Amino acid sequence: VRAQDFERDSVEFSLLTCSPSTEIYALYGHTAIRYRNLTTGDDWAFNYGLFDFSAPNFVWRFTKGECDYELGIIPYHIMEYEYRHRGSAVYAQVLNLTRQEKEELFRLLMINYQPENRTYRYNFLYDNCTTRARDRIEEAIDGTVVYQEYKDRKLSYRQIIHQYTADAPWAEVGNDLCLGLDADKPITMRQEMFAPFYMKDYAAHAVIRTPDGKERPLVLREDTLVPLPAQKQVAEGAARLFAEYLTPVVVGTILCVLMLLLGVVQYRRNKIYWGVDLFFQILVGLMGCVVTLLFFFSEHPTVGTNWQILLLNPLPFFFLPGM
Repeated sequence: VRAQDFERDSVEFSLLTCSPSTEIYALYGHTAIRYRNLTTGDDWAFNYGLFDFSAPNFVWRFTKGECDYELGIIPYHIMEYEYRHRGSAVYAQVLNLTRQEKEELFRLLMINYQPENRTYRYNFLYDNCTTRARDRIEEAIDGTVVYQEYKDRKLSYRQIIHQYTADAPWAEVGNDLCLGLDADKPITMRQEMFAPFYMKDYAAHAVIRTPDGKERPLVLREDTLVPLPAQKQVAEGAARLFAEYLTPVVVGTILCVLMLLLGVVQYRRNKIYWGVDLFFQILVGLMGCVVTLLFFFSEHPTVGTNWQILLLNPLPFFFLPGM
């Protein structure tokens, strides 16, 4: 990057917001920072959301909340192709920065990209790709960013998560199984910004207040780089079956009816089918293992106040030999 490009004001930074898709890790959307040089044609995306599935003990470390993400720099057209291919929209909010602020933002991003700095301990609610992008932008600005607050809006982390998992009921059940009481407490405006589209909305109405008291909009203009497809991608096979038909409510209702019918059969035959009890004891015990593991050993947010542990715990396993 040449210093004269900043002097010519040919450098443009944008806050990118990508809409959700069907993958479990992409249900909430994504945020990145775009660097665009109108003179040289350089066009890069600074992405704080990179992780490596092949890393040693990835699943175990992710379960414990010890998953490390890192900042990556990729050509913007590759990022656009990826989201266009998966059926997600990409929106750009061009930032209204001075030349000095653009230089500072670029400097901060490059410091973050140094090998010793690019990796960070990811936290879904408190320190993620969206909050990282917001923080770097705020650090680069000479002044403060003032966001418009919705005084009558009182949301919790769980309510916002439910908005994003409305079309993925099993993911919603999984989240509710793991999240604790702290996820239901009202959160602040700044805490709401963990979600990409909440950040996008706050940025759209924010102003920069300089030390001399002057104000200017944070966002210069908004562009739709990749429009949302007219028809969402439709899941196929087993995924579609579970998403549309075998929802948690349907499965729970079916199990309830089957158990009632089985109870009638057991009563009339004066028998107890202990295999059914064995199945449910093991099921509840396995769910209890997940809740207990998260409760005592995980760094994931809010799981330490998950009082479902009183009902879902490994104790049923101790009754199996007697059964």
